[in-house]
This record gives sequence, structure tokens and C-alpha cells, in this order.
Amino acid sequence: YSNFIDNLRVYVRGGTGGMGYPNLGGEGGRGGDVWFVAREKTTLKSIREKYPHKRFIAGTGANSSVKALKGEKGKDREVHVPLGISVLDDDGKQIGELNAAGEKFLAARGGLGGSLATNFLPCKGQRRTVHLDLKLIADVGLVGFPNAGKSSLLSKISHAKPEIANYAFTTIQPELGKIMYADYKQISVADLPGLIEGAHANKGMGHKFLKHVERTKQLLLVVDISGFQLSIKTQFRTAFETILLLTKELELYKEELVTKPALLAINKMDLPCAKDNLDELMTQLENPQDFLHLLEEEMIPANTLEFREVIPISTYTGEGIEELKTCLRKSIDEQAEQVNEEYRKKKLLLLQTSK
Repeated sequence: YSNFIDNLRVYVRGGTGGMGYPNLGGEGGRGGDVWFVAREKTTLKSIREKYPHKRFIAGTGANSSVKALKGEKGKDREVHVPLGISVLDDDGKQIGELNAAGEKFLAARGGLGGSLATNFLPCKGQRRTVHLDLKLIADVGLVGFPNAGKSSLLSKISHAKPEIANYAFTTIQPELGKIMYADYKQISVADLPGLIEGAHANKGMGHKFLKHVERTKQLLLVVDISGFQLSIKTQFRTAFETILLLTKELELYKEELVTKPALLAINKMDLPCAKDNLDELMTQLENPQDFLHLLEEEMIPANTLEFREVIPISTYTGEGIEELKTCLRKSIDEQAEQVNEEYRKKKLLLLQTSK
């Protein structure tokens, strides 16, 4: 996971103010500020490589003088950061976030220059240690236990070329791909590191996975129709149990994740008995309450996910892949229309109340 950095601890310090001029009542210039500025094609890894000391200090304000009673402000320091950054203080409290290119966050304010109020002595700038926490931004996040076929699916539906192998933890860092449609519409899809039971408690990649799910508009659960078993030491789970366990992990980490629009891809339909397993699964999904007794009580989610579409697929034969792409497009378009409608209603309400 070390090649992909999603958290960086940095030190920021605003510039010290300039000296005042007591004899003539002159004011020193204010110290410069440290700003985080969101910029595309920037990574936390590139910041660490370019600034190994991870210290960002703004310029000192100019002293007041006979020639310039009002000293000039110190030079600001701008630090370019990736899109989708949360800024946390040392206690883990979020103090800001940057989601769109050009957005700025004041990380450390410069100190006041010397003046009558400060007995003409300058003030030091704000100084603190902050954490830059990256959360991917994608239209669709692939959610599934290891070896469900998420990486294979991403390579089938997009131009991404993730490494694929037949062992439990294939994906060890997030992979982003784009689905291209005939009308040039693009949908970004993130294949995230595989979940395991207990991820909400930070087992496996735990929070590294779950925090990325927060920044996806929709979820696409990918489930192996033949079931899942992490190792010989762990319990075998059917496809239905897998869906419930994935839902539980999302719910325990952050309840709002379960309210995201979700689709379900039933993978490996080329396997023997897949058709019979699918018939059984569809019966279970139609009335999930009747089958909750199959799981231990503490593993049953409070709310079951409602899937907009359930699509049987095979990344091996290509079955259902085009249908899945169509369903994703339809679901994303419907969500965008819903957001636009809510925005229009809000605007209309503001106009009515202002009148």
C-alpha cells in the first residue's frame, strides 16, 4: 500500500509580522498566510517527494520605516494539493476540505505587524501540524470482498488496466477507470481495496477502504455467485450472506453509506450451478427478512440495501457487461436529474421567500 499515499502529515506556519515604528506610529506588515489550493494532477506522493521535510512557512511582513510607514504584507505560501482532500487537525477533527479545482483553504494565518495595539512589536504567525487525508472522488465505487472480480470488471468496462491475480488480496491500492459511452459521456469508476469482515473496526485495510467509499456517488456491489471464503480458517459465506455482510460493514463505519444509490453485479455466472444459485439468491433478495436467520445476530444490518438493478455478469465470458454499463449510465443520469430538480426547487423557494 506504500506506493499509494492517502494521508500526509505536514507542518504549516504563518509568517511573523513586521516591526512597527514607534516614533512615527508606523505599522509593520502582516505576516504571509499558508494556503492549500486544490489542483488536478497533484498527488500526496508528489508533495512528499518535492518537500521531504513537509514544512510550509509563509514570508515575514516588512518592517515599518520612514520611507514606508505601513510595511508590506509577507509573501503567502501556496501548497498545491489533490482534489478530494480533508484537512484534519492533530486531534483528528476535520477543519476543512477541498473538492474542486481552485478551491482554497487557509491553513495558517500570518501574524499581525507591530502597531500601537501591540506596543509596536510584531506577532508570530499561526503554527500547527495538520493531516491531509485523501478520499477518492468517483461516480461509482466498486464494493466487494476480495477475489469477487472487481479488478477484472473494471478492466472490462473501462480503459483501466489493474493488476489481476487469483489470490485473496489482489487490489492493494485504489484504481480509477472511466467508462466511455458513444455520446462521449464519461463515468468514473473506482475499484477499491477488498473489504473483509471487521473492516469497520479497521481490520485488513478497514478505514483505508471505507473512507474512499464516502466520496463516491453510487455503489456497485460485486458478489461471487458461488459464495466467498477468505481462507480455510474463516467461515464460508453464500452470495446472500456476502451482500448482508458488506452492507453491515458499510453501516457500522457510517450509516449514511447505506443510503447511497446502489446496484448489484452478480459475477462468475460462467461457473457450474451458477443458474441455480442465482435463482436461490433472487428469492432471498425479494424477501430478505425471511432469510436473516442464516447469519449471526450481530452480523445482520439494521437496513438492507435496496438495489436499483441486479445484473448477472461474467467477466470471463463478457456476459451482462454491456447491460451493466447501460444500467450504470441510467442510474447516474437519474441521480443527476434528481439533484438538479432539488436545486431548482430550492432556487424557486428562495425567490418566493425574497418576494
